Amino acid sequence: MKGHPAATSPLPTLVFMPPQSPRGTPIPIPAPAKPKETPNLDSTASASAPKSTLPKLRLEIRDLNHDGAQTFLTAVIASKALHKAVQSVLSLLYQSPDSPTTTAPPTRSVTLIMRSMPGVAYTTGSDLDGDHKEIHFSLDYIHSSVSNDRKAHEIMGVLTHEMVHCYQYNAKGTCPGGLIEGIADWVRLHAELSPPHWKKEATGKWDAGYQHTGYFLDYLEKRFGEGLIRRLNEKLRIERYEEKRFWTELCGRPVEQLWGDYGDALKKEKKKVEDDECVLVDREDAATPTNKDAKDIETTAGK
Repeated sequence: MKGHPAATSPLPTLVFMPPQSPRGTPIPIPAPAKPKETPNLDSTASASAPKSTLPKLRLEIRDLNHDGAQTFLTAVIASKALHKAVQSVLSLLYQSPDSPTTTAPPTRSVTLIMRSMPGVAYTTGSDLDGDHKEIHFSLDYIHSSVSNDRKAHEIMGVLTHEMVHCYQYNAKGTCPGGLIEGIADWVRLHAELSPPHWKKEATGKWDAGYQHTGYFLDYLEKRFGEGLIRRLNEKLRIERYEEKRFWTELCGRPVEQLWGDYGDALKKEKKKVEDDECVLVDREDAATPTNKDAKDIETTAGK
């Protein structure tokens, strides 16, 4: 029911369409170390992680004389940054506490191409085939659009977002673009790489994409339990996207109702914050003596 707390909204049994032949094979992915506020590029994957789970990682810098190239090479160690981004994506989308055989796609290689271009970044398949991916990252953006104290954090955030596109499913080409981008930013959020300007909001449409949809997915995961977004991604692997059926099977109700519930939850969250601030102000006022109280204290002290 609309507005009920998370405890009264049990996750219904997920209904899948008849399975089709997957392109990939089930692979176990170990849980990574808990992410920190700033990216720890010196941390490595678990020693038990199968080497075969990681793709071949390549770096191409098309203009070493570009100021952004020096900025990038100074801010992060490219090999460790790419490795960490892959591990974050695999653990958040494919390592399930109750099912270690979630099917990851057979991504064979990821090439990071640093070049001068408008925008921030995008991901595409290579000329070889769809199992070889390319992430194009703007040197101009790295150099001029990010403050120096946030260079490494932003680079890792963008790389993690784009790495999701190297590994996520899209309902055989029928998934809304906003949901695709929302999943990528949900992973970035849970890798603790969100930038400071992100904020929760329930205006407009639920599938506007990026952090707008990412925070909505975060609400659904907290409401229905850990593993919901992995189940969502798996559903996008095996069937075409039909909105009403998709969300009703996944969460037991249509997405528009879920979006309304999310808006109500944000209003309650905002009111609680305002009430807490009012209580704090009242306590501060009570702890501050009035002029009369101050005079009484002085008089008492002088006796």
